[in-house]
Amino acid sequence: MKTKLSDCLRPLMLGALFLGTAANASVQSIDKVVAIVDNDVVMQSQLDQRVHEVQQTIAKRGGGLPPSGVLEQQVLERLIVENLQLQIGERSGIRITDEELNQAVGTIAQRNNMTPDQFRVALSRDGLSYDDAREQIRREMVISRVRQRRVAERIQVSEQEVKNFLASDLGKMQLSEELHLANILIPTPESASSEAIQSAARQAMEVYQQLKQGADFGQMAVARSGSDNALEGGDMGWRKAAQLPPPFDRELSSMTPGEITQPARTPGGFIILKLLEKRGGESQTRDEVHVRHILVKPSPIRDEAKTKALAESLYNRIKAGEDFAELAKNYSEDPGSALNGGDLNWIDPNALVPEFRAVMAKSPQGELSKPFQTQYGWHVLEVLGRRATDSTAQAREQQALTVLRNRKYDEELQTWLRQIRDEAYVEIKLPGADQAAQ
Repeated sequence: MKTKLSDCLRPLMLGALFLGTAANASVQSIDKVVAIVDNDVVMQSQLDQRVHEVQQTIAKRGGGLPPSGVLEQQVLERLIVENLQLQIGERSGIRITDEELNQAVGTIAQRNNMTPDQFRVALSRDGLSYDDAREQIRREMVISRVRQRRVAERIQVSEQEVKNFLASDLGKMQLSEELHLANILIPTPESASSEAIQSAARQAMEVYQQLKQGADFGQMAVARSGSDNALEGGDMGWRKAAQLPPPFDRELSSMTPGEITQPARTPGGFIILKLLEKRGGESQTRDEVHVRHILVKPSPIRDEAKTKALAESLYNRIKAGEDFAELAKNYSEDPGSALNGGDLNWIDPNALVPEFRAVMAKSPQGELSKPFQTQYGWHVLEVLGRRATDSTAQAREQQALTVLRNRKYDEELQTWLRQIRDEAYVEIKLPGADQAAQ
């Protein structure tokens, strides 16, 4: 689904489906609460299952595992934030229907080149319950809709912002390429003291030095990052540099894949980025046809046969030398073009009904088509010209709008996640972990 499903389902879910998670391999005789989260709880079984999935994901990626205690705390924090969002979804009345869920499962199966039945078999072979997989997908869809309501819907990008961005050197540069990035965030509290900021800065520099000495970026992200994508090795997907806070916007453009940035202060903390890949944009063209037509429609006083006969009569009169435009003005029943002599001007063929588009495609330029029928009535048409139009400007405007919205969304999302976490009552009962209550 585009809600693209990829915008609903995080990489962790899709990766875990085929990694042999064997979630039911060890049965816990006694479950226990590891965190109280407002009006709900996180259970040990949930934590164990997610830790196992993350371990499998990291192993599949080829990275080393952080210490089990560090990984467990990172996963628990992720589960707490997910739980809070699910509770918001419950209070907001967000529901995923069976039809929507079936469609989502079908889309995942299709993207893995499987039928739904084959998908179910593959899950069973990998030791993952089909019902558990559906439930995880449902949770991700709920979270996506919560974020759409609470974050995305309040983001506005003005036409002037788009124009200013396109006119800037940065906009011109960044719309020509995309960057595949990963990040590590050492967070700072919203009202951090100077000591806390200095401590975060030292941690970020320590991480940076370890990376420069060859430490695995994905492993370091899992172990040290406070970003929402930490458990995916910090993978941010493909971004425009303009979506990122300064000074990364310009710095990344001159980097080569594999390089990392030095830690930089952002509103959320100190961030390190790794450039994984680059890809460039190309100019875009759209085929257009200059066409004119005459349309006559059946009516209570003119049946289908008489309407067809009228279209054939007009065709013959034009072929005999009468002026197309004058006949269109006098006879055409298309109100949008009749006064212009039937001229539809330059038009994208995809905007036309299939029958009209098919006749237009096979009509040589300058020759009149024979009468043909569509859902609107009977037509004759003439192709006046064909061209490939450069639609790069329109595409760039849409890209600029997407870039600006994504940049605002990323910043707003991290702020909102910190806000709901800070405002929630959370009591962590995981042995060895610091107790946190608010």
